[in-house]
Amino acid sequence: MVFKRGLLKEYSVFLAFGLRIIDLLLVLVAGVLAYAYKFGDLQVTEAYQLVLMLGVLLAAVILPMFRLYQSWRGRSLAQQLWRLSLAWGSVAVLLAILAFGTKTGARYSREWSAVWIMLTCILLLGSRVLMRLLFNRFRSFGWNHRHILIVGAGDLGRNVARQLREARWAGYDVIAFLDDDPKLQGSVVDGVAVEAVDEGLERCLEEGGVDEVWLALPLRAERRLREVQHFLRYSTVPVRFVPDIFGFSLLNHGMSEVAGIPLIDLSVTPMLGANRIVKAVEDRVLAFLILLLASPLMLLLALGVKLSSPGPVFYRQQRVGWNGKIFEMLKFRSMPVDVEKDGVSWGNARSKPATRFGRFLRRTSLDELPQFINVLKGEMSIVGPRPERPMFVERFKEEIPDYMKKHMVKAGITGWAQVNGWRGDTDLRKRIEYDLYYIENW
Repeated sequence: MVFKRGLLKEYSVFLAFGLRIIDLLLVLVAGVLAYAYKFGDLQVTEAYQLVLMLGVLLAAVILPMFRLYQSWRGRSLAQQLWRLSLAWGSVAVLLAILAFGTKTGARYSREWSAVWIMLTCILLLGSRVLMRLLFNRFRSFGWNHRHILIVGAGDLGRNVARQLREARWAGYDVIAFLDDDPKLQGSVVDGVAVEAVDEGLERCLEEGGVDEVWLALPLRAERRLREVQHFLRYSTVPVRFVPDIFGFSLLNHGMSEVAGIPLIDLSVTPMLGANRIVKAVEDRVLAFLILLLASPLMLLLALGVKLSSPGPVFYRQQRVGWNGKIFEMLKFRSMPVDVEKDGVSWGNARSKPATRFGRFLRRTSLDELPQFINVLKGEMSIVGPRPERPMFVERFKEEIPDYMKKHMVKAGITGWAQVNGWRGDTDLRKRIEYDLYYIENW
């Protein structure tokens, strides 16, 4: 039962230290295997040994800076793998900078370097996946669980308990609810007994077996939160506060810190820091390659537009993009030049007049190809919510809840809504729902 009560927790410091050693060994092993792959020999020469030791040293310094050795219990595996990839990528970039700065890069095989970097990344990520699977397996048998007291048996507390119960792999067990409501005291909520707050805290802490206390009280109960915190002032049990934010409209929510001030992010763009850089580079590289490969086709389409009707090749239309900024979106012109002289209306795209060649462009979506120029200019992304005209944005932001949140990322040539069939004249509310899902999970 010692192991079930939390042997891993008791020796967490040693586990974290052991994980650091394993990571450094994986860096070293990957380098040796890469050497054997390139040169057919496990006896690494002195020159390559020096680079391996430098890589291990940099990994020992940089990997902890990405908080890879803190507890990841109950947190996203994808987030952990992404952070680990960024950490090792930083090591690789520093090694490349050092090789360039010291003019020693030519002494070492580029193939060996590439294999070493890729193999190390695979081994590091694989070790985290394996560890997560092992811990999840242990916890599915009831091992290494943490026992939680939840102060607050209202909707918030019940939602917290339900999510913990569904996430069995996280290893959290709710042993009791504590609440001030006499109607709830002595009852059982979702299989968990409810006790009075002060008496329950005193009893549970005296008996032991409580690993954490979670405060799940509404924001208006500030005074009671302070009283409970004061009651626990002599206890060493960790205390966590569950903010009552679920009634808000959340998007990419989480915690952040600015100038040492902890903040709860209710609705923020995910395009910050490394995310923004990665997506920008990806968009521009892909847009350049696509435009290069499609240039012969685009020349033929431009010729077809010019010969089919008088007017410019491109149709330029103002659209609202990232952060509400207006830009000119490009399309191959599929309509006569004066078709919108009497105004525009939203929807009914099929009923709008088009040239004979324009109908072909619309049917095949080839009229959208010039938008890769918008992507190359940084005005759009390849994937993102489809942009709308300013006049319609002014209308829809009043009619559709959270409509403006779609502008928290760059507009896209195609989006999650479109690939799921919500395009054209389909339900706009449903499209926004899919757009926001993309922003949350991109």
